[in-house]
Amino acid sequence: MFRKTFFLTILLALFVAACGSPAVVATAPVTEPAVPVVTEAPVTEAPVSEVPAEISAVDGLGREVTLSAPATSIVSLSPSNTEILYFIGAGDQVVGRDELSDFPAEVKDVESVGGSMGDFNVEAIVALKPDLVLASELNAPELVKSLEDLGLTVYSLPNPKDFEGLYKNIEVVAALTGQDATESIDALKTRVAAVQEKTASLSTPIPVFYELDGTDPLKPWTTGAGTFIDFLITNAGGTNVGAALAGEWAQISSEELVKADPQVILLGDALYGVTVESVAARTGWDAITAVKNNAIYPFNPDLATRPGPRLVDALEEMAKLLHPELFK
Repeated sequence: MFRKTFFLTILLALFVAACGSPAVVATAPVTEPAVPVVTEAPVTEAPVSEVPAEISAVDGLGREVTLSAPATSIVSLSPSNTEILYFIGAGDQVVGRDELSDFPAEVKDVESVGGSMGDFNVEAIVALKPDLVLASELNAPELVKSLEDLGLTVYSLPNPKDFEGLYKNIEVVAALTGQDATESIDALKTRVAAVQEKTASLSTPIPVFYELDGTDPLKPWTTGAGTFIDFLITNAGGTNVGAALAGEWAQISSEELVKADPQVILLGDALYGVTVESVAARTGWDAITAVKNNAIYPFNPDLATRPGPRLVDALEEMAKLLHPELFK
């Protein structure tokens, strides 16, 4: 039941985020954050102290957000945002975080503002007096508007569709927080290129089944086309059998899965009690190549479902599981 509740909670959050209306309509639709524009303050003739540079960027809701100076007091409303902040060296600037943010370990010492079931403590967020609230697509536009109505500055990061989108998000957060993420982003690019160079030599990708939730073992939930998990599988040298289903998240029957015959099964629900043995024992699954070859592997879902820098960890781990011969 916990697995089902956890998975359906993520689906509900994504559904709410996708269906809500932006708090402010931009003059032109924008699907990803623009590169922040830094405008130097005008020089006056009278001697004055140095004026901080103004930072302006368009967020995932199409809203132009402006900071008079880099944020030094930040509340993060999603785990992926929190991981980006710590990755770029802005961890000390985080004064509040959502309940599910648990990586890196030190973030657990930061005050929680709720949100485990989408219910945030707005009063607690306001009391922290942040100069930036960093939201994501998991957060409904209505929440963003309510925080703005209370006088807070909110920037909403979109979910990236590929690694370039991930790099852009990291770059934007770095600009908003006064950090330099150039070397960190370059390191991620190098790691991604190393995997892609190896998988490029493959003549045929292998079919892969990624299980999100096996509460119903004969009709488990998986990921369809257009998701980052689908993107990761492709870049790791596989082809997602769930891509043939309708929707980004869908259930697949045992009959459909046997027909697709994946060579590898990745268990994104292993943390919630699903085991290799229980999957292999499912009725009819003994006909699947992955089961015959014992190619069933637990997979940390946080790596693949949090659109932050650990997506590169997910790519590396997935590629090694799909093609161990390439990483000897």
